Amino acid sequence: MAHQKLTFPMPARADLAFDAFHYQHWRAQWDPLVSRTHVQDGAPCPSVGAISENTGAGALRALSMRTQFVSYDRPMLAAAKMVGRSFPFTQWAASMRHQADGADRSQLIYTFEVGPAPLRWVPVH
Repeated sequence: MAHQKLTFPMPARADLAFDAFHYQHWRAQWDPLVSRTHVQDGAPCPSVGAISENTGAGALRALSMRTQFVSYDRPMLAAAKMVGRSFPFTQWAASMRHQADGADRSQLIYTFEVGPAPLRWVPVH
């Protein structure tokens, strides 16, 4: 399966951008792609082995996905893979790497694999 990579400029330091994406109670407040997200064990953020549940918002509201974190190295890298099934995906895995880009800016490098092939353009997180 081919990896897809997207790079996004962030208007904050890498550690702040990392926390905004991974502290689950913050993410649902600003991310228009999710209506609810939480770590199953109740922790405020994931850790290696943790499972999170994410429910879509807007046009993605019917999408729900459970992911297990395989890497969590704050503030640089987090990676997760889909647990079980989540229609229409047969597989999903992604990593988010945060790199400094000046005093108050950073780059988010989002790398993902999605299956089946027709859905490879969908950057679900």
